[in-house]
Amino acid sequence: MRHLLSTRDLSRDDVLLLLDTAEAMAATQARTIKKLPVLRGRTVATLFFEDSTRTRLSFETAAKRLSMDVISFSARGSSLSKGESLKDTAQTIVAMGAEALIVRHSASGAPQRLADTDWVDVPILNAGDGTHQHPTQALLDAFTLRRHLHRHDDLPAPDGSGLDGAHVAIVGDILHSRVARSNVELMTTLGARVTLVAPPTLLPVGMDDWTCDVVLSLDEAITAHPDAVMMLRVQRERMSHAGGGFFPSPFEYHRTFGLNSQRLAALGPDAVVMHPGPMNRGLEITAEAADSARSVVTEQVANGISVRMAALYLLLAHGEEIAA
Repeated sequence: MRHLLSTRDLSRDDVLLLLDTAEAMAATQARTIKKLPVLRGRTVATLFFEDSTRTRLSFETAAKRLSMDVISFSARGSSLSKGESLKDTAQTIVAMGAEALIVRHSASGAPQRLADTDWVDVPILNAGDGTHQHPTQALLDAFTLRRHLHRHDDLPAPDGSGLDGAHVAIVGDILHSRVARSNVELMTTLGARVTLVAPPTLLPVGMDDWTCDVVLSLDEAITAHPDAVMMLRVQRERMSHAGGGFFPSPFEYHRTFGLNSQRLAALGPDAVVMHPGPMNRGLEITAEAADSARSVVTEQVANGISVRMAALYLLLAHGEEIAA
């Protein structure tokens, strides 16, 4: 694996290697001293052309747990305001010693562009691009769900286990969601069945090749007793740019597609509630559902560090032992 750009690029063996390596990383995080020396002295840069506190902190924590040095770049207040290009920014950061670039960008395809050109010759990790892909989010979602499917708790899953036979409902703003796109591809690669749930106005056109079912009612999806319900954030900032009009009102959206206590009670006894965050409480999910015993949201956040450690390790360590 040279880069990590899209879940579509990953075979089942690739995904299982990442998840099993993440389990090994997670095991080290129970130690008093959580840092591993395996990438000591190596340097990674986070290039965030779009705001994301959660993902940036997760990647930076993962890198530091591997004893890496981290260069952090944020578009706000940078030379981008003076007209500097993506190419020049990337080349400048690599010239400072970065050996891998973690890239988040509002434009779909920006990380792929860096990987496909000869502008820089370092691994590129996609930390979310436009409405296209967010592969490490999908990997941490799969990691979290795999644990609950095989152990019914946040305990290590057996090596080599997938999501075969699982049913996942992904609910909400599919149109603007790179998380939904990444998860449909990754979870079907692991053997899960995915159902997308949204109003017609929040479904993309041209979904013929998507490997999933689509229903227009959350209540209908819940009657199928999915193993997990993943609520998506309603991305109102993207809707306002498009002039709004995707649903009649926040109240109507919540009434029709929000996960409330009644719908939570209708889920199967072992079903879990997932959310990539940040959550709009009272819109796509109520506080009762977000804070319930079924919610694995905080586990997703913690597991994200292990998954991102695994990705950095597999891209940069070249077979060195994890424990030293």
